[in-house]
Amino acid sequence: MFVSPRRAFLKQSFAATATLSGLSGLQAQAAGDSPVATTRHGRVRGYRDNSINVFKGVRYGADTAPRRFMAPLPPQPWGGIRDALEHGAASPQSSREDATSEDCLFLNVYTPGLADGARRPVMFYIHGGAYNNGSGSSPLYDGVRLCRRGDVVVVTVNHRLNAFGYLYLARHGGEHYADSGNAGQLDLVLALRWVRDNIGAFGGDPDNVTVFGQSGGGAKIATLMATPAAAGLFHRAATMSGQQVTASGPLNAALRAQAVLDALKLAPNRVDDIRTLPYQRIVEVLGTRDPVLPFGGVSFAPVLDERNLPRHPFYPDAPPQSARIPMMIGNTHDETRAFLGGDPANFNLAWDQLPGKLVPNMRVDIQPEAVIAAYRKLYPGLSASDLLFKITTASRSWRGAIIEAEERAKAGSPAFVYQLDWATPKDGGKFGAPHASDIQLVFDNIAKPGATAIGPQAQPMADMMSEAFIAFARTGNPDNRLLPHWEPYDMARRQTMIFDVPPRMEDDPRGAERRIFARVPYVQPGT
Repeated sequence: MFVSPRRAFLKQSFAATATLSGLSGLQAQAAGDSPVATTRHGRVRGYRDNSINVFKGVRYGADTAPRRFMAPLPPQPWGGIRDALEHGAASPQSSREDATSEDCLFLNVYTPGLADGARRPVMFYIHGGAYNNGSGSSPLYDGVRLCRRGDVVVVTVNHRLNAFGYLYLARHGGEHYADSGNAGQLDLVLALRWVRDNIGAFGGDPDNVTVFGQSGGGAKIATLMATPAAAGLFHRAATMSGQQVTASGPLNAALRAQAVLDALKLAPNRVDDIRTLPYQRIVEVLGTRDPVLPFGGVSFAPVLDERNLPRHPFYPDAPPQSARIPMMIGNTHDETRAFLGGDPANFNLAWDQLPGKLVPNMRVDIQPEAVIAAYRKLYPGLSASDLLFKITTASRSWRGAIIEAEERAKAGSPAFVYQLDWATPKDGGKFGAPHASDIQLVFDNIAKPGATAIGPQAQPMADMMSEAFIAFARTGNPDNRLLPHWEPYDMARRQTMIFDVPPRMEDDPRGAERRIFARVPYVQPGT
């Protein structure tokens, strides 16, 4: 396992503290210098941060390199006490992470108490980055403030991503590849089993586990809700700008696997070589053009493999397996300003440029000119650039969330739906409330590196959102003293909590926009 200089320094510091004070490691634990927790696989030593016990880089699974593309295994037990002072390695990926490795099955635990019988609600966060990038190590996911605010246990997790977690090779080889299209999801199942079996030692309640996640994390949760192996491992679910209506179709997923094999120059009789290639070689071809979609690199996502995933997550209906699980579904008002706002030209579009910009970015098959005409009637004062962001948010990012909320309502197990309207004044407010802007507020981490929430309203917004998620984790209902009464979503009124200053309940926000796109089918990219 990767050991950073800082981890070695911290280890030496703890040892020196115990030696200079004449204490053994266990005595130091009793003195509160370095908390130790006992898991089923062995003991781990963490540290304290503002009275919260923090354990980083706790192993929940064995090294995946010897079992590339296969289901994960629990770790081997260890003797002694392992340091849990820094995050573990992230899955191999093309984005920038401090350390990546196929030995990446690690999680982080933040808790106010250890083995104290308190049975606190557990909030299990799954990171975004689609299915391609990211880790549970971002400063924005630090759980200390949530623990202090709500007396909860927070867990963040790493798992296999991109080709390592979702390359569907089952149609190209033997039994070794049977789980390949959903290996990343099976990692999350293993992590949830670790929580079930071990979280009591960290002061958490294994019978009250909330999974929550943003973007790709929310999509992974929607998929887990239809995954038989995940049944009973979590008891509430909250998705933040992340939905998975349909999984990747197995035939299209096989075409994508072939595109990767071709990029690696592996002939049909040499497919098994992919199991032993240096992982960096696979990372080098992750940008291979998708053979099915008209945009971007190969799309990696859970696969309808009839083995681990026997149905689409929210098609043709909400998954009956999760009907009794309370659910929150959220989005932000200006999702695609995060994706398209990096190009300055998108803030200065001429009207004749708008149709061409919409074609690759709406992600549904509809005449852009007709959509533009309808939006200009709805919003006559907005510019072409404003409509670019509005239209793509409604068609590309928001649509899946609406479908999930509708299917839950139809099934008689409605969700609590929210929309983040509050726009940070950062950068003159030009990004509005973009994709991912709710993370910092839910974790109450507006002072962390990477946070963009500024100004006098930032902390009140963080108070509102973090309290709502804590209440939901505790009771299955996000109602709390900082919000008006939050009604579940039904098909008659489509009740939605608008997070703003002040917050408000609104029926069918942006209903006219919703109806424009309800006229055409929605197929999740990748299916």
